[in-house]
Amino acid sequence: MSSKAKVLFYDIETAPNLAYVWGHYEQNVIQHLHEWYLMCFSYKWADDNKTHVVALPDFKDAYELDPENDFHIAQELWELMDSADVVIAHNGDRFDIRKANARFIVHGLGAPSPVHQIDTLKAARKYFMFNSNKLGDLGEHLGLGDKVATGGFKLWRGCMLGEPSSWRKMKMYAKRDTVLLEKVYEAMRPWMRNHPSFNLMSGRLDTCPTCAEETLTRRGFRYTKVSTFQQWHCSNCGSWSKTRLANSEVEKPKYVS
Repeated sequence: MSSKAKVLFYDIETAPNLAYVWGHYEQNVIQHLHEWYLMCFSYKWADDNKTHVVALPDFKDAYELDPENDFHIAQELWELMDSADVVIAHNGDRFDIRKANARFIVHGLGAPSPVHQIDTLKAARKYFMFNSNKLGDLGEHLGLGDKVATGGFKLWRGCMLGEPSSWRKMKMYAKRDTVLLEKVYEAMRPWMRNHPSFNLMSGRLDTCPTCAEETLTRRGFRYTKVSTFQQWHCSNCGSWSKTRLANSEVEKPKYVS
């Protein structure tokens, strides 16, 4: 029996580095005091309505002993990534995945199993020309919602000081980011030409390669210098795909790409 690909939306929040500097603007660090660490992360599985947040205070005993010990957060994030087929984040390739990997190796967790990565920031830059490619601005441009207003660094500092009200707001902020991330991804998905083939992962080769749903209709042909392809349009996700002309006469395509 075929099963759907496991798609994980996620977003991480980190504490800043702590250091001595002489001034305010573009300063060299005199002495580095404390390394950054993971404060929390939010995640949501595709096709699951629930969004989760994992934060330092959730691990009460470890938090009381050392409020900067992010081992348990890193471990939970590692387990999620290790079980996923695809991970999706905004600026994930440059920030989230590399920050996560840094904490994985520090805590001796090793590398999780390889996954396909989708970065919605890269997609926004590649396929569109918005005034801003920030997640909140994209949500506003596309009428999908906005991020939670944080009030700036004060929220991060409040969490670092252990203020319950700051942690509640941080969790709300993180959760909203992941919900908005999924909406932005789904809006931009039809334009993503290098999208992972979900039909291959799900073992359903005659379905849409972008969403693995049986919602394909014939929509003309696509031509190269040497071949003709049947073109298909998905009414579920809005993406386009193709099969060789030899498959266009059958009721269902054998393999869509």
